[in-house]
Amino acid sequence: MHGRTVSFAGTPPWHHATCQSCPADSPPARADCPTKVRSEAIAEGGPHGHASGVSEETCFCALTCTLVVDGYHSALGAFQETLHVAVSTISACKVTASTPKVAGMSSKHFINDPVHLVSTALRAATLTNPSAAVDAENKIIYRRGDAHKNAVSLVSGGGSGHEPSFAALVGSGLLTGSVAGTIFASPGAEQVRRCILGRVPGEKGVIVIVMNYTGDVLNFGMAVEKAKATGIDVEMVVVADDVGVGRSQGGKVGRRGIAGTVLVHKISGALAATGASLKDVAHVANLTASNLVSIGASLSHVHVPGRSASDDLTASLAANEAELGMGIHNEAGSGRHSADLPSLVCTMLAQLLDPTDNDRAFLSVSSNDKTVLLVNNLGGVSVLEMGGVTAEVVKQLEEAWGIHPARIISGTFMTSLNGLGFSITLLKLADTGLGPGKSMLELLDAPAEVTGWSAPVKSETWNLKAASSEEASKIQNVEAKPSNLRLDFSTSKTILDTALSKLINVEPEVTKYDTMVGDGDCGIGLKRGAEAIQKLLSTTEPTDDPSILLARITQAVETTMDGTSGALYAIFLNSLTHGLNVESPTSPANITSQVWARALQSSLKALGKYTPAQPGDRTLMDALVPFVEVLSKSGSTKEGAKAAMEGAAKTKGMKASLGRTVYVGGEDWKDIPDPGAWGLANFLQGLGDAVGN
Repeated sequence: MHGRTVSFAGTPPWHHATCQSCPADSPPARADCPTKVRSEAIAEGGPHGHASGVSEETCFCALTCTLVVDGYHSALGAFQETLHVAVSTISACKVTASTPKVAGMSSKHFINDPVHLVSTALRAATLTNPSAAVDAENKIIYRRGDAHKNAVSLVSGGGSGHEPSFAALVGSGLLTGSVAGTIFASPGAEQVRRCILGRVPGEKGVIVIVMNYTGDVLNFGMAVEKAKATGIDVEMVVVADDVGVGRSQGGKVGRRGIAGTVLVHKISGALAATGASLKDVAHVANLTASNLVSIGASLSHVHVPGRSASDDLTASLAANEAELGMGIHNEAGSGRHSADLPSLVCTMLAQLLDPTDNDRAFLSVSSNDKTVLLVNNLGGVSVLEMGGVTAEVVKQLEEAWGIHPARIISGTFMTSLNGLGFSITLLKLADTGLGPGKSMLELLDAPAEVTGWSAPVKSETWNLKAASSEEASKIQNVEAKPSNLRLDFSTSKTILDTALSKLINVEPEVTKYDTMVGDGDCGIGLKRGAEAIQKLLSTTEPTDDPSILLARITQAVETTMDGTSGALYAIFLNSLTHGLNVESPTSPANITSQVWARALQSSLKALGKYTPAQPGDRTLMDALVPFVEVLSKSGSTKEGAKAAMEGAAKTKGMKASLGRTVYVGGEDWKDIPDPGAWGLANFLQGLGDAVGN
């Protein structure tokens, strides 16, 4: 069966798969012949008209061939009379359900009933935007009132699960109505017809904007034809911006529509709001659609509410893998790729822009073209990480391609439920031919009263030509007041390097402890501060004045360590610098342990003004206070470090009184020291060992 296509006569084209491992010249002889199943018709679309892949599964080919196709399982016994197999010696091929590998996604939801989920989400669209109304029976969101009756109406929609598209885009300056299907499934033609004929004004005509999926095009198209039959002027615009599906894979179906569709909505909606004609709005909508290219990538597939985890037939992704070209309906992408962001973005931009890629060069964009960049969150990427993604995309566009977008829009516009991915869209700005105030850029910047469009910056603000968005700091670094204390710089560097290396080496242990009892950032913060100090010591101008050196170290800590511990260390070190100056003799003299002890006692007292923490509260004070006290009494750094380690060890099982740890509890605490105290104790131990040696 190697390379032979198994298909069901009379069934849709997405039910195709190929058995790749069996011998081509004979039927399988044993039931233990391993095979792999792969999709032959990715771009054809699944049962709802959306592209669907086939999970790769191991199967046994003697009498059974296990196919897993878009959640569609069938026993072929009922279809044997229509089964087409190239080799006549195969007497039967049984298709059964198998358990897929599902990894990297969550199957937990607050609402698990998909019908209830969609209906309540549509209701919420009217609660957050008073200008919107809902036709619950037909899953339609439409604009209230008649203020928009003298404008061309814009209708769009598709399967649910892409929010804020499309319901949250209904409002002044954008859509007039949207129609929702169930999750990842096109709405029916009757739903769309009722929206066009009964929920939006038709006096100036209606533009129907639909993404290029078989089910959407058919159902919306059927409704458009029905509406035309009643005498209403209706035009349909199909958006196909995804380059993740190349020419060879797309075949007659063509490219899919993804996030670039939102730019078509925005530009044509703003134009319609000016009172433009149906002809002009349709022209600009098509012009915008023809100048779009998009591509997506995701770290995992999504789980659809209402399905059991075993029903999600998506192959797992490794921890360091991303799916390149993944669609917005859980469709398989064009391939796997390293999840390393710079490398991933590099490949994505190449697929968007490389003119030599004959399979994907759908739009010619050069450095001379004015463009708009849309970086879209597929639903599950944090706002923080989206900032990092956007910065990387812009950096590579400018440095590798010479493209400087006139507008950069980043946010959540078209999702795949809680998809852990993003998409990149480039719009090449073209002349609309409609004169001032109606360019693509001006229409994009025009205000819109909707909850799903988050690009509030005005044209005037974008047009401000600032010299740089990252102005050089004019803050002058001021050195500390010199003291007459002396400590050989090379000695200071050797001692500190030893202690800092010990702290860096213990970071995994500190991080492990903090992950169990805190927020997991303590070890990383300490390591970051230690590395910054080591870098400073290797680059700073040598000085034998410990007060000046300590001031420089303090500045390094302040700029690299944040959070509570960073603030505590900065206060302590600033106070220690001041303490050394207070202890400065009238003439140059080597610093002694007694001077260090008095300065440390002074800084410990100053720290007490800002925190009530004391030994016994399970904080870094459990290590710091014993160190200062023993050093003051014995004059020995090594003895002080030993006391610090003992103090840190005592925090095992100790109940926290301060910090975020007070909110965390558990039986495992008896073996876990306070992470901050443990990290500091290890640094002080390294300090004591270096001084002792």
